[in-house]
Amino acid sequence: MKKQEIKKLSKDEILKNIDKFKKDLFNFRFQKINSQVTNPSKINETKKIIARLKTVLKGKINA
Repeated sequence: MKKQEIKKLSKDEILKNIDKFKKDLFNFRFQKINSQVTNPSKINETKKIIARLKTVLKGKINA
């Protein structure tokens, strides 16, 4: 998800996406333990997306 795409989302959509990405991250961690990760860079990418979503959400709440 790009920054421009995230800015267009509403608060509810951002919260839904955060939950979705947190579940994905949880699954990636289990895959990592079991050595089933096909793309290890997805873990860091998912963390960064969650951080971006939280940052934009905080800005929308304060605005």
